[in-house]
Amino acid sequence: METATIHKLEQDPGQKTEVLAFRLGQEEYGVDILKVQEIRGYENVTRIANAPDFIKGVVNLRGLIVPIVDLRIRFQLGAPAYDQFTVVIIINIHGHTIGMVVDGVSDVTALSAEQIKPPPEMGGAVDTDYLLGLATLQDRMLILLDIDRLMSGAELGLASRIAA
Repeated sequence: METATIHKLEQDPGQKTEVLAFRLGQEEYGVDILKVQEIRGYENVTRIANAPDFIKGVVNLRGLIVPIVDLRIRFQLGAPAYDQFTVVIIINIHGHTIGMVVDGVSDVTALSAEQIKPPPEMGGAVDTDYLLGLATLQDRMLILLDIDRLMSGAELGLASRIAA
């Protein structure tokens, strides 16, 4: 992993970085709170023909057509189950608005630089390009996502075409 990517979450020793923590299955993930526009309950989407499985469809968000990506499907974590805890995190990346379906939102957590460790090297077996690091809190571990990288490239390009 590039050093520049790891430094995105590093800050002055006395300063904290805030991340929104959410669940996918049994794991907790975190994204930079500054990327989050809002959190909404899961609602039915309009399916788009020939879209990949992880793109559930689109919703109308106050006049803006927003593509909805299911992270459980994107990460191949098994079949999603939509219930009263399922939420959509609306994020803004490079001027694009995208919704991410997750199993539930935990909290907003402030992390110090000492709590953030780089992701382990796993060779080519696991794609860690979209990981910023792992944050350790007393009895919790957060997998910190580089949401810009995760939703860029083919995913963001495809999501942009669907929303157009």
